[in-house]
Order: sequence, then C-alpha cells, then structure tokens
Amino acid sequence: MAERLPPLYALRAFEIAARTSSFTRAAQELSLTQSAISRHIKTLEGILDCRLFERHGPRLELTVAGERLAQELKVGFCIIEQACAPFRAGTGGLRLKAPSTLTMRWLLHALDELKLSAPELAIQLASVWMDFDSVDFYAEPYDCAILLGNGQFGSEVQAHKLFDEWLIPICAPGWVGTELADTELVHPTPDRRDWRRWLAAQPLDARVNLDRGKVFDTLDQAISAAMRGQGVSIGDLHLVANDVRDGLIKLPYATAVASGDAYYLVWPKSSRHGPKLRELCECLTRLVPALDLPGLEFLPAGH
Repeated sequence: MAERLPPLYALRAFEIAARTSSFTRAAQELSLTQSAISRHIKTLEGILDCRLFERHGPRLELTVAGERLAQELKVGFCIIEQACAPFRAGTGGLRLKAPSTLTMRWLLHALDELKLSAPELAIQLASVWMDFDSVDFYAEPYDCAILLGNGQFGSEVQAHKLFDEWLIPICAPGWVGTELADTELVHPTPDRRDWRRWLAAQPLDARVNLDRGKVFDTLDQAISAAMRGQGVSIGDLHLVANDVRDGLIKLPYATAVASGDAYYLVWPKSSRHGPKLRELCECLTRLVPALDLPGLEFLPAGH
C-alpha cells in the first residue's frame, strides 16, 4: 500500500507561509483566514511528527526540518506548475503581477489602451500590495511582473526597464505654500524612505522633521491624501504627471530627484512566452507618461 501523503492544501499553506514568513500573507494569498492557515500547518506537523516553525514574538522562523521541507516543496510546486502550464497555454493570456499603486495610477489605463492597439495581447492582471517588490516565478502563478527595483532580479530573470522613478513633492491645487519644515507631511511608507531620498538632495535636509506627519502603507493612499488637502506627500512624477497637467495635483517644489530605482517588466528567461512578452514591453514603453512639464529640475540619484 502506498504511504499516505499529507493533504495538498496543508502542503500549500506551509509552502506559502514559509516563503512569506507570515501566516497572514499566506492567508491573503489563499483567500483563507489566518486561523485556517494555522490549523493546516498543525495538521502537517502532526502527520510529519515534527515542528516546522518556531515563534519569536510576532516573528516566524523555520526549524531545520521546516527549511528542508520548504526547499523541497518549492521545487515540487514548480514541477506541478510546469506540468499544468501546457494545458493552459493560450487560454487565458499572460498572467501579470504588478504593485497596487502602479496599477491604479498608470497600468489600468495603459492596459485599456493596449486592448485597442494590441488586442492579441490578452493580460490577466493581479494587483498586489508589496512593501518591497518581488516575485518568485517558481512558487507564484505569474508569467511576468512589473517590479520597482535596481534591475538586479537574478540570473534566471529577464528584465526590461519601463521607466525610472522620479521623486517629487505633491499637494492639492489649493495648498498655500509655507516653509517645508512647517508643513504637514504625508508619508507613503512607514519607514519614510521616499522623503529621505528627496531631502538628501536638498539644502532643507537638516531642517525637516520626518517623525511628524501622516503615515500610509501605499503611495496611492498618500497621493490621495495629498490631493484632498491633507498635507504634502512625496510622489512618483511619472505616476502623477497626467494629474498635474489636468490641474488635479500641484508641485510645490520644482525639483525631481531620481530614487535610483526603476520599474521593470520581468519574466523567466525560460518562458515560452518570449515573443509576446517582448511585444508587451514595447507596447508598455510607448505608453509611459511623458515628463514634459515646464520648469522642472531633475537631479540624479545620489546627488
């Protein structure tokens, strides 16, 4: 008699929790509750008769057994994905993962344009919140992704730059200018990294207290707050350029600073969709918003 295997749902729950180091993120990816993920992993630990995670306060850490199982399952699920892929080929289009702010501020409109100019490029979009952009093509069900980064995504990944990230302060059109040191700041990330990068290129750096102001989880939330008059946020010039032209956003300081990162379309070098992905690159590049706004100064990264 064949040895009883652990249930696939428990293995999948563990693999995602191990990859993300979070029961919460595993629950979000599988559309389950956190308690359901916990039960699945307890079931798996019972069948295998070993502990897979150790808890250190809010932090999860894999045991030695958990590390070994996670590595083997990563390969196993990749094999399953590759086995199923030929049967899905051509039926649902390219599966694209993209950051949530980029999706709302540019990509949705770009994909609408793409339907008109290149209807043969069917796209299945998954808009995902990511603190730091990443994709694991072995474990995640995507053909390609748009990621913000420095272009170094690993030797097995093809990367094509779409556009650089230019940081610039933004506010509502009715905002009345004061000294930045006295202004209510809006932060797109809890670590305030975007304001730090912009201020590092300014003589104002030492006079602005970054510990104050409203803090959000995404750039889209921060942009929306600034547009409603809640303060001055830092924004990505490409993602707000059209709103500036339309008079919906004001640029209180006419200096854009390169963050050193850029948005890239990435995909596995082994992908069977190479021709379609290269066509997608060309189409998206043509749809990048122009930065031909008057009176702007552009400073390079590390200025």
